[in-house]
Amino acid sequence: MLTLGQHRMRTCQGITRRELIQVGASSVLGLSAWNWFANSLHATPTKPAKSVLLLWLWGGPSHLDTWDPKPNAPAEFRGPFTTIPTRLPGIRFCELFPEIAKRTDQLAILRSLKTGHNDHGIAGTIGLTGSMAGGVGLGGSALPGSPRPTIGSTVARIKGFSGKLPPFLVVGGKLHQGKKAIVGEGGGPLGGLYDPFRLIYEPESGQTRIPALQLPADLTPDRLEDRAKLLTAFDRLSRTVDQLRSARVLDDYRTQALGMLTSPTARKAFDLSQEKSSVKERYGLTRFGQSCLLGRRLVENGVPFVQINWSDHVEAEEDSGDGGWDHHYRNFQIMQDRHAPWLDRALPALIDDLKERGLFDSTLVLVVGEFGRSPKINDKAGREHWEHCYSGLIFGGGIRGGQVIGSSTPRGEHVHDRPITPADLITTVQHAVGITSEQAQTLNVSLEGGQVIHELF
Repeated sequence: MLTLGQHRMRTCQGITRRELIQVGASSVLGLSAWNWFANSLHATPTKPAKSVLLLWLWGGPSHLDTWDPKPNAPAEFRGPFTTIPTRLPGIRFCELFPEIAKRTDQLAILRSLKTGHNDHGIAGTIGLTGSMAGGVGLGGSALPGSPRPTIGSTVARIKGFSGKLPPFLVVGGKLHQGKKAIVGEGGGPLGGLYDPFRLIYEPESGQTRIPALQLPADLTPDRLEDRAKLLTAFDRLSRTVDQLRSARVLDDYRTQALGMLTSPTARKAFDLSQEKSSVKERYGLTRFGQSCLLGRRLVENGVPFVQINWSDHVEAEEDSGDGGWDHHYRNFQIMQDRHAPWLDRALPALIDDLKERGLFDSTLVLVVGEFGRSPKINDKAGREHWEHCYSGLIFGGGIRGGQVIGSSTPRGEHVHDRPITPADLITTVQHAVGITSEQAQTLNVSLEGGQVIHELF
């Protein structure tokens, strides 16, 4: 018999959070004054984060089965899992995340996220760029406008190049739905130089592969004798070359690649064999767990922005059995057997590892997907797409942990207060790394309607 969860009815616990300061006698005037005042207070952070780690939970995790459970909702909403206490009084998590629950004093829990679309492709574009411009849904039609740069490209543009590693690295393949790559993972108007370099960790071999730098079998980094031979090898990479926008970008791309292939420091950063077995096991020997460990190594080596993709595909059964969070069916079985234990192992390991290495305060970590899942369970024991309300976590990088921001309605269907959009998240990340409003406007990366989440600072 399949047993899912240990749900029991519990007395409702009050949810506490830091309340917004009320300014002004008039509610409309007061709110406007507070928004203006709060954002003006945070023109520049005291200690900007040096690096950002985006843990992208592709496919859309259920907020009711993670960070915003509803134990008093009807059974067809709450599901089979019970809830557990966290380090924050009155705040409970789904029972599947006991290790993360022990570290909530270091986290900010965002319970009032909302986006504007329920198609993975378009919502993914919104989540990564803060705008749906140029997004392409499953049907193949593009929305009006040119795609904005992904947040990683914006941070890379501001932080610039230093050392032998590119400023923006993605661990994982290109994001897909229905075998169609989404729009919004690149530099957009910032140019191809700020597209990410992509790494892929292969659990079968335990090796990190660099797809853009695949060389012929008879030409390995150890046999590279001169730049001309390397450039000749790169000329054979027609797929990569086709994606590059100009000869100058091609030269810069080659320069980065040359450094990555020939620099011992750069190559060691990708080599997880440098880590003790106990450390690797601590993260979990899954692709996501080892990718998080690789992400820690990259920020430790000074990479400004690292994106860790949970999977390439949204569907759980795709991608060699290591698929995404798009659980239209068997949601609870997949959560209990795979996704929850993998995440509950990797994320606490990352938190502890960053703290032990003195990287926690300088590394901003964002854990989020493109939307949530429907509060009401469907007839396949799954949950559908839900853009109206979802949850995420953010920590490190100088932000204030130990708090919940926003709340949802009693069954988790809609935002109750303090709505937060992807544009707000991206604007907050820009602020945390020290990007000023003037810089954002000059580079044309300001997002319409995007506001700093002032409670975090």
